Amino acid sequence: MSRKDAPTFLNYVILPTLLLRWPAVMLRRGLLAWLSRVGILLVVVCCSLSLLYVMTCTPHVDEPLAGQPLPRGGGLGMGGGPSRPGGPGGAPIGPIGREGYQALLQEREEQHRQNIASLKKQIAQLKEALQERSEQLKGMQNSLEKTPGRIVVVEDHSRNDLQEFLRSQLNRAEAHAGVRLPSEYAVVPFESFTLQRVYQLEMGLTRHPEEKPVRKDRRDELAEVVESALHALNAPSRAGEKTKASKVYTPSDFIEGITRTEKDKGTLYELTFHGEQKQEFRRLVLFRPFGPLMKVKSELVETANMPINIVVPLSQRADKFRQFMHNFREVCMKQDGRVHLTVVYFGKDQINEVKGTLENTSREMNFRNFTLIQLNEEFSRGRGLDVGARAWKGGNVLLFFCDVDIFFTADFLNTCRLNAQPGGFDVDIKGWGGEDVHLYRKYLHSNLLVVRAPSRGLFHLWHEKRCADELPPDQYKMCMQSKAMNEASHGQLGMLLFRHEIEAHLRKQKQRSGAKKA
Repeated sequence: MSRKDAPTFLNYVILPTLLLRWPAVMLRRGLLAWLSRVGILLVVVCCSLSLLYVMTCTPHVDEPLAGQPLPRGGGLGMGGGPSRPGGPGGAPIGPIGREGYQALLQEREEQHRQNIASLKKQIAQLKEALQERSEQLKGMQNSLEKTPGRIVVVEDHSRNDLQEFLRSQLNRAEAHAGVRLPSEYAVVPFESFTLQRVYQLEMGLTRHPEEKPVRKDRRDELAEVVESALHALNAPSRAGEKTKASKVYTPSDFIEGITRTEKDKGTLYELTFHGEQKQEFRRLVLFRPFGPLMKVKSELVETANMPINIVVPLSQRADKFRQFMHNFREVCMKQDGRVHLTVVYFGKDQINEVKGTLENTSREMNFRNFTLIQLNEEFSRGRGLDVGARAWKGGNVLLFFCDVDIFFTADFLNTCRLNAQPGGFDVDIKGWGGEDVHLYRKYLHSNLLVVRAPSRGLFHLWHEKRCADELPPDQYKMCMQSKAMNEASHGQLGMLLFRHEIEAHLRKQKQRSGAKKA
């Protein structure tokens, strides 16, 4: 290429390159200008926020924080000299020292921390209350769900408002007025109580008309009721705060109360207190409503592999044993089939009759699940049950401690399988009774749940009870009480006790009727 062609080459190569670089340069300059403007704007905003923070956090001189006077001192650059006068009334007004600002800021920060802590506590309480209410509503909804074979147990109340349901319980109860009853047997009796005693009508043979509350929950219940009543009496009236001349009620003002429980509604309490005047009294009516039923547990119990070892202590009484084996054959062999029989026999008299009864039953029913143990000792039921239980050499087994006078059904055997707990008898007790009471008390003193309930499949056949003179006083007394309870009812025992007076009355009536005829 010649020299004269150089300008043409520059025109075609350099100029297009410059034209291509020009937009990039312009874009870079515009970006730098935009960034500088944004930076300046951010600086201005930061300065404004800092100034606003200083103005907000700086308290006024004439309105010190928390009502306390601001600390005053020499101004900056004043060499710690005195403040200049010039305030109202000649009060000195000087600039605030650095220590004063720091103290004020620390005090303000402490107040903020206290407020934050208080708010956190309130939030936690609200969360807890919300969770509790949610659980209550969930329980009500579960109770209201209709499922096949299940009865709806919550009635006449709103699904979403437990308080409304509890108030409906009060309206249903006999708190304001009575209801018509079919007979005197439908009356739910009241119990009266004081701070120390409880008085009851339904006593039986073991309770007294006046006694101290034995159960701790019963004592706590009555104490809570009296305390709630005192709180209600001493609370401010609706019209305003109580005056100083009004009476402050104390537990010594409590006279007596009555209470009764309607099992489908709740417990009613009526309490009477001494008033401000001699002939004046205050009466409060309190009601503890029962809530809706809640499902606690639902489980499947398999009883197919639960054999039962029936242990029977025995001494003589071969005729009663034959009667027992007749029931054992019908229930345990023909219906249940998962039972082992252990007979612990004391002495030698009538042992052959007992052996014959077992052998005949084994031969006729092809039954081999029985054990006969003979002890040449004085009869002790606890000893017999302990020996019979230890004689079992198989695996896990349920123990049914039975008497020869007991009649039971196959349903009762299933009840045994569903309600079994470990335990042990007192083997030192000789003669009649006492060992079951000791075992029962062991359960009461443990953490086990004691279920004391009647069974429709268990009967004690009547037989004459003899309380031997050789028994210790406590066992003899227990034997006599059992004899009295099994012989007859209260009315029948009364008829036996007063039969001479009744016979004399009948003779007089007969004589009077004969004289009228004459």
